[in-house]
Amino acid sequence: MAEEEDYSSIPLPDRFTHKIWKVRKGAYEEAAKQFALTPDESDPFFRPFLSDVGLWKSAVLDANVVAQQDGIIALCAFLKYCGRDAALRTRNHTITPIVEKGLASTRAATKQNAIEALLLYVELDVAGPVIEDVLPGLAHKTPKNVAATLNALTQIVHNYGCKIVDPKPILKALPKAFGAADKNVRAEATALTVELYRWLREAMKPLFWGELKPTQQTDLEAQFEKVRAEPPPKQERLLRSQQDVVEAAPEAAGDGYDEGGDEPDGGEELDAFALAEPVDISKKIPPNFTDLLASSKWKDRKEAVDGLYEALNVPRIKETDFGEVNRGLAKCMKDANVAVVTQAALCIELLAKGLRQSYAKYRAVVMQPIMERLKEKKQTVSDALAAALDAVFASTSFSDCMEDISTALVNKNPQVKEGTMKFLIRCLRTTRDVPTKPEITAVCESGKKLLAESTPVLRDGGAEILGTVMKIIGERAMTPLIEGLDDIRKTKVKEFFASAEVKAKEKPKPAPTPKAAPAGARKVVGGKRPVAKKAAPAMPAAESPAMPAQAPAKPTGPGSKLGMPKSSGVGGLKAPQKRTLATPGAASPRRPAAGPPIMPDDEPISVPPQPRIGASRGLAGRSLAKPAAAPSMPPPDSPPPISGFSAVERAELEELRAANDRLTRQVDDMRQERSKFLSEIQELKNQNAGLIEDHTRDVLSIKAKETQLVRARSDAEATEGVNDRLRRELERLKRALSKAETIGGGSGVISPAITSPTRDDVGIFHDSGSTSGGYNRASFASSMSEEKENGEMAYPRSKISPELRYGSGPSSGRGSPARGYRTSNHPREESADSAAPSRRERPVSSLPQPSGGGESWRRAAEVTSQLKARIEQMKAKQGFARP
Repeated sequence: MAEEEDYSSIPLPDRFTHKIWKVRKGAYEEAAKQFALTPDESDPFFRPFLSDVGLWKSAVLDANVVAQQDGIIALCAFLKYCGRDAALRTRNHTITPIVEKGLASTRAATKQNAIEALLLYVELDVAGPVIEDVLPGLAHKTPKNVAATLNALTQIVHNYGCKIVDPKPILKALPKAFGAADKNVRAEATALTVELYRWLREAMKPLFWGELKPTQQTDLEAQFEKVRAEPPPKQERLLRSQQDVVEAAPEAAGDGYDEGGDEPDGGEELDAFALAEPVDISKKIPPNFTDLLASSKWKDRKEAVDGLYEALNVPRIKETDFGEVNRGLAKCMKDANVAVVTQAALCIELLAKGLRQSYAKYRAVVMQPIMERLKEKKQTVSDALAAALDAVFASTSFSDCMEDISTALVNKNPQVKEGTMKFLIRCLRTTRDVPTKPEITAVCESGKKLLAESTPVLRDGGAEILGTVMKIIGERAMTPLIEGLDDIRKTKVKEFFASAEVKAKEKPKPAPTPKAAPAGARKVVGGKRPVAKKAAPAMPAAESPAMPAQAPAKPTGPGSKLGMPKSSGVGGLKAPQKRTLATPGAASPRRPAAGPPIMPDDEPISVPPQPRIGASRGLAGRSLAKPAAAPSMPPPDSPPPISGFSAVERAELEELRAANDRLTRQVDDMRQERSKFLSEIQELKNQNAGLIEDHTRDVLSIKAKETQLVRARSDAEATEGVNDRLRRELERLKRALSKAETIGGGSGVISPAITSPTRDDVGIFHDSGSTSGGYNRASFASSMSEEKENGEMAYPRSKISPELRYGSGPSSGRGSPARGYRTSNHPREESADSAAPSRRERPVSSLPQPSGGGESWRRAAEVTSQLKARIEQMKAKQGFARP
């Protein structure tokens, strides 16, 4: 017992972390009870648990499963009674432990309370952070935890629906769950998918359907068939914010909740568009789209719209400039080929569905051409055009399309009339905004004109238009508009009225009037005459014959003192009428003055001595006597609230209205500035993109110029090298020439031998003496083997090898000069060139050695002139001028 007393003496937060599990269990139970006893969310008992949120993490992760169950129960009680502050402070510390330990617990109560804790976290704030912390549980290594996480997600979606819970992250995680090896995981994934299908229908398939196996798709389709037969789902559990609205206005909240539950049809379409990611299709449009549309061949035009259709076939399109595309499609409406027209209409439909409200700016471009093409009689073409019109209308409003519809309804072509009439009926059925009175009048006039048509289809269409309008605005408002019709046509209109189904109704608009009524009722409640108000509409009808009796009451009206007390009597019926008319402007200023006149009753007695209002005096006397008898008590209670409301609350109301106006103007100004800034940002982005392109282009051109410059420099260097080599070779030849002249003129020898540089590229002179018969032979050869480096064809090798042969045979004594090429099999080469058999053949010039000195000089001069001529020819071939 002593230990128990010691445990109870320990503070409750400290017992949450005690080492004994029974102490922790008792602390959890006691905390849950104390939370239920707190009066409100600001109770001091919550402070320790709000300041130290780690207590709840340890409670959820308690090692003892029995204590863990009570810890999660205590957490649920804490969230339930402490409110939103508790959820925001503990959410980041407890959701992950709940997913890891609570959902996969072996105890059923622990699982249920863990799911309840997650639902409370969603209820107290929003579902986004909760789903974000729960989804990592799908990557757990244990299949049991994954299946439990999928079950928790199913419960969250089932209770709150896809309008509260964002389904995108859940849908993206489904393929991995379907690919798990554990059958329980796949079963829970199927249950979650079916639950999502209850809310999203076919809109959810594009996000994950293609990643499933065919067998899984077949099984899911079988489950979906059962769901399609069920009624639309409704949100079963309200958020705390929704609960506050319900408590504040039970009737309005109840109606709003029902209306919210009846929105799955419209919500499904919205979800289908919201679930898809925007796709930028500007790069997918064929670059030659405009050129193909302008082609004279219908196959080219068909190819253009087919390529555009493939690009537009996405659930959601990223907004860019589609003006040129829409103008081209509008031009296709006049195409002579129906295949082009049909495909262009399908493109318009996809573009309008993919852009939604952003497509409204292109409506004027395409709607009129589509309506003019309604003259086509082929059903496939007319269906495509009708679908395009419906898609364009869904992105705009009834007011935007009314002008084009009215114009097309008076077209001379009956096919255009019929198609436009059907389109107008569909617009009236699907629009969610009630048309304005001028629009309703215009529509009714068009319907009446159609009733007079000779074609039964047009007459029935006119009656259906009027019946649909009657469904929207009601029979009473429609009666003046069909007053001139005969009974047969009225009957026809009412038949269509009975069968018409519309989404826009006149009932939502009067909803603000009940809200204004409480404000007026509060003002009248100060006088405590609600019963007189209810009876007021019936009393004037009954008193209508007694108008002369009421007429004298009007002169007494100027006397404000007489008018005030009459409000409680029989004659007081007029006073409430006057006051109700004056309430919007100056009801509160008059009522404070109405308090004092009620107290003195002698004033009306002193004033009455007037002969002509005798009847009214009696009524005034009765009214004064009656409030003094019984209703005298309520009036004293009412004036204080009236005076308080008029003095303080009305001033505050006016201030709030002025502040609201100022804020509204500021918001409008900010929106305009924001739009301007956005446009400027877009322009700057475009300019930046252009500058980047110019910069890139300049950089590339600079690099190209640098490359060309480098190549030019290398070519120049190579050319300079070639020039240097040629100069050196020229100098060598000159030296060789001068040396040959010197040898020929100064030594006086009979056979000068002149040799030129050979293929060894060193520029040395090789003298070859006579090999037999005392002949002295000189050969001069020049070869240039360098080629240009710029890729051109190398110059042919220039060979000048005049070989001077001066010799005389033993029999002749002289020989004539001869020039020729020596071949390897020439008989005279065998002895002369036997020492160098591998030397390349070259042209030689040989002259016999003269016997006299004068003739040798003459021969030397001839050789010199020949050498000079050869040198000049070589220069001319190489392209160099003589220095």
